[in-house]
This record gives sequence, C-alpha cells and structure tokens, in this order.
Amino acid sequence: MSMSIWRAGAAALALLGLVNGGQALAAGPCSPSPAHEAFDVQGLKSELMVTALSCGAQDKYNSFIMKFRTKLAAEEHVLNSYFNSTYGRNSQRQHDDYITQLANVQSERGLKSGTAFCQQRMSMFEEVQVLDSSADLSNYAQAKDILQPASYLTCTAPNRPAASTRSRTPARRTVRS
Repeated sequence: MSMSIWRAGAAALALLGLVNGGQALAAGPCSPSPAHEAFDVQGLKSELMVTALSCGAQDKYNSFIMKFRTKLAAEEHVLNSYFNSTYGRNSQRQHDDYITQLANVQSERGLKSGTAFCQQRMSMFEEVQVLDSSADLSNYAQAKDILQPASYLTCTAPNRPAASTRSRTPARRTVRS
C-alpha cells in the first residue's frame, strides 16, 4: 500500500515538473511572439488573395478585407516592426520580398493543384465570413495549413551583457565571408 502512495507521489512530482518545465520553456526566448501571429494572418490574407484571383472570387476577398480591415492593418504594423527591427535599412526590401515570395509559393501550389485548387480553397471564404472577431481570425489563420516561403524567426534575442569598462582598447572584430 505504501509503495503505491510513493508511486502516486512520484508521478505527481514528475507531472508537476513537466508542467513547470513547459511554463519555463514558454517564458524563454522562443515563446509565442506577436510577429508569429502576424505572419500567420498575412499568410492567410495572401492565400485568400491568390484564391480570389485564380478562382474569380474578388468580391469575396474584398468582403474579407472590409470585415477584418482593422485586424489586418494591426498585423501589418506588427510585420513592419518585425522587419524594421530585424533588417534595419533593408526592412522595406525584405518585407516586399517576403510578400512576393509568399504569393509565389502559394500560386505555385495552386498551379500544381490544377482545377482542384478552386474546389479545395473556395470554402475558406465561407469559413472566414462566419468568424466573429479578430481573435477568431488569428486562431483560424494559425490552424490552417498556410504555405510560407521561409521560416521567419520570431523569438526574442537574449539580452546583451553590459559592456565591460575594464578594457580601454577597442575590441577587434573579425568579419568572415
């Protein structure tokens, strides 16, 4: 009897360790980032645009844009911030490249699907039309299998250690190509 109590206690401690470990990982440098949500929403928006252009559903796409214009603008702002902080002076070019590559990979998938593409994708317009809120849109975008051109890191960088004041000589930096 005492052995089963010990096992139950050990199992409870192990479970507690897993739960706390998961929380520690979630709080680490790769916890969910607002940029990740923005990439998901941008991917969905692009997928719907490609579908609208390929399948003659521009009215449905325009309806989607009007319904979620506030959320789409907010996520665009998050993407602009991400590209600015990641690429600095090249941010606009990198952002434009991302948008172009996103549309290209999604169009290529449409071309490979042939006539089945419209049959497979048109239902997305009805699905997004019944969403009630911007949170619903984010959850929908995250749950869909939206093709992205690359994996963009959305983890936060660790804090830099404070510069040492002991050395008065500038550090040498080696640049390797």
